[in-house]
Order: sequence, then structure tokens, then C-alpha cells
Amino acid sequence: MTSGRLELKSLKDSVSKQEWQARVDLAACYRLVAHYEMSDMIANHITLRVPGEDDAFLINPYGMMYEEMTASCFLKITHDGHVLFKPDFGELDYGFNIPGYILHSAVHKARPEVGCVIHTHTYAGMAISSLKCGLLPLNQTSMRFLKIAYHDYMGVVLDTAEQEVLVRDLGNAEALILRNHGLLTLGKSVGEAFNWMHRLELSCRAQIAAMSCNSPLKEVSGQILHETYMNYQPQVRRPYGLMEWPALLRMMDRLDPSYKE
Repeated sequence: MTSGRLELKSLKDSVSKQEWQARVDLAACYRLVAHYEMSDMIANHITLRVPGEDDAFLINPYGMMYEEMTASCFLKITHDGHVLFKPDFGELDYGFNIPGYILHSAVHKARPEVGCVIHTHTYAGMAISSLKCGLLPLNQTSMRFLKIAYHDYMGVVLDTAEQEVLVRDLGNAEALILRNHGLLTLGKSVGEAFNWMHRLELSCRAQIAAMSCNSPLKEVSGQILHETYMNYQPQVRRPYGLMEWPALLRMMDRLDPSYKE
């Protein structure tokens, strides 16, 4: 380790071009979550399915900060937790976090169309997850989540038995509020999953801000809520993240291109 950075051997020439690009995108997503202040030190996870491999996904080494993730740092594991590849972390010997594996593997196994899964513990997300009312459709952004899914808290995710309940509660949704816990979003691509999380986080922050004003909240009619929600559905718009992901990568290149190492 030099200058506060964990030096790892580059995997660029050791994996397929498809896997390397997936690793670069995943590292960028970790950096972006940190940049937008949605990280929780070494906690939480963003996972990404390995292209062309039905039973493999990439997960962060438990012990590294989001802001220092690189394309070469991720472990590759199966849905059942078998490690297919682990970088050489030297004496640190980082592995993967068990609750994170249980949570994310459940989604990857049950939803084969899902490429990326993001889970956060932000102050706004945890606050909304603790409210009986949940997320309210108070503004245009939060109306996108009119039919968001919910999963009741069952303790720290250490038992694989919770996977069945989690998958049932998630259904076909792209966003889930883990009651008394945090937020979960998913997408076919990294950019799509990040778009969902960024907007969900904004919705939570906006609700906390509005409710803190001690003033009546302005409601919107059910018809307008439904029409607005439908305008956000896949059949009427391009995939989420498609346009902004290249721009976000350019921003990361300007800030610190080391995520591509």
C-alpha cells in the first residue's frame, strides 16, 4: 500500500473483455455512490452479474471503502457462495460479507434478467424505511415509485431462509424498501440500477425535508399519480441510465480515473 492506496495486480489481461468492462462499470458505480454521499464506509454492496456466466457475479471485498474500489478488486462468486476468483490482498486477506451475499444472491438467482443490484444505508433511506407510511408520492420524482415494494425487517440477514421471503416481496419491482433497514434497487445494467437508486435517494431526502417543515403536505389526485407513474414505465420511455451513464463515466474520469485499474 502506497500513498493511501491499496495496490493490486491488474486483471485486465487475465479476464475476458466482457468481464473487464463489467468490472470497470462496477468500480465506477461504487465511486459514484460515494460521490453522491450514499455510502456507509465499508458496509453495503453493489453486485454485478458476470456477462456470459449464468452462475457468477462480482462483489466487493469486505474491508475496502467505496471510494477506493477498482476494476481489479472484486471477488467473483457463484449464487451459492463459492469463490471462483479472489484477488491477492496480501495480509489483509479480504473476503465477502455474508449478509451482503445472502441478500444479493437471492435477487440474482431469482431474477436472471437483472444485471446489477445496489443496496444502501443512507440517512434518508433508513429514515423512510422506519416510517409506517413508507415512501409517499409527494413530487414528480417520487411518483415514479408509486408501486415500490417493501420487505419487513427480519434481523441481520444471516439466514438463507429469508431469501424466499425477500424474493416474494420484491416480485418484479426494480426498487425495494427494506423496512427498518435501507434501500435496494436493481437493473439490467449498472447504469439502470444506479439511476433507480439515485432517484430513490432523492425521493427519500425530499420527503424528509418536506415532513420536517411541520406544514400540511400537498396531495396529488389518484388519476394524476397513476398517469405520472405510467409515464415512467419501460413501454413509454428509453431504458433508465442509458443516456447518463457515459456522462457519469466521463465525470469519474475527470475526478479520479484510478477506478479503471
